[in-house]
Amino acid sequence: MSASGFGLFDPTLEKDSCGVGFIADIKGRKSHKIVEDALTILLNLEHRGAVGADPRAGDGAGILVQTPHKFFAKEAAKLGFDLPAPGHYAVGALFLPRDKAWRQEIMDTYAAVAACDGMKILGWRDVPTNNSTLGESVKPTEPVHKQVFIARNPNVKTEEEFERRLYILRKTISSTIYIKRERRASNYYPVSVSCRTVIYKGMFLADQLCTYYPDLHDGDFESALALIHQRFSTNTFPTWSLAHPYRMIAHNGEINTLRGNNNWMAARQASVSSPKFGADISKLWPISYEGQSDTACFDNALEFLTMGGYPLAHAVMMMIPEAWAGNPLMNEERRAFYEYNAALMEPWDGPAAIAFTNGRQIGATLDRNGLQAGAGWHCDPRVDLAAGRYKTVQRAAS
Repeated sequence: MSASGFGLFDPTLEKDSCGVGFIADIKGRKSHKIVEDALTILLNLEHRGAVGADPRAGDGAGILVQTPHKFFAKEAAKLGFDLPAPGHYAVGALFLPRDKAWRQEIMDTYAAVAACDGMKILGWRDVPTNNSTLGESVKPTEPVHKQVFIARNPNVKTEEEFERRLYILRKTISSTIYIKRERRASNYYPVSVSCRTVIYKGMFLADQLCTYYPDLHDGDFESALALIHQRFSTNTFPTWSLAHPYRMIAHNGEINTLRGNNNWMAARQASVSSPKFGADISKLWPISYEGQSDTACFDNALEFLTMGGYPLAHAVMMMIPEAWAGNPLMNEERRAFYEYNAALMEPWDGPAAIAFTNGRQIGATLDRNGLQAGAGWHCDPRVDLAAGRYKTVQRAAS
């Protein structure tokens, strides 16, 4: 008997956490099997989510994949337009308002802002959905789902630069829209706008995601990586926009230094600069909007760092450093890395577990407090799909 008197059950050991996972082909080979396996992982994590009084109202679930070019090329042809080669166009997955006039105004804003940067709207697609399994309390909040296809400016020479221009485009459009209508009342949310990745998510339970989006079952819907998440809301009410994955991460845990982290990010706006952004950097403010979840704010900061030129793993290690101070097991070179970056970025403490990707690399790490690590060692896997490499780094748990 335990001290609590309930057999082997000890309520003091009870925890509740989101479910997060990813799968990748380490040689970078795209297939529908990767997507199917990711959805299977998600179904096996359904117990990590949460429901309210409505048993079919979930806190959120979603999947991030590489842009399935074969699938989108087929769908675009049905709609009467052709897609260029992968990397030369982007897909924007958007939650839009039901109000037709306001929705059209948002779509017109995309066309106008894209044209200003030499990009072109190739076409729009209504994303097929099936809401038959959604809870009755969820259906009234359901957004209109559309995908916009954006052609790259011919003067943009690299995929990396295209991603950066898309980041500036998305932030500029959001600022324009939120000036017209307050963000929370706008019913607009850009789920993802990228030439590398696309996200399907919403206010679901794990089993509802693949039913809601028939796209996920198409054999041509292929990816070499997939990041999935089942949400257990802790610090915000569940909404469609706050489901994971975000544009770069999925998160299990809770960041308990959020107010300080956001304040420091806002304070840096007056002095930060980057040759990658140039004069366009002013279009990126604010980095994070008020009222977002801790994960959304972390994702915003990570995106800002990587778009500004930091390698993905470097940026993650800046934001979630190991417990380096006073650690006799750490070599001096690694300690110097953390000590230097501590002067640039304060740690985002309490993240617990973060899975991260930029569409080419994917990996995961734990927070320095060891909330998910326990004793001994754990592995930090990073898969570089562009190079076809798999690297495992062992790190001592705190």
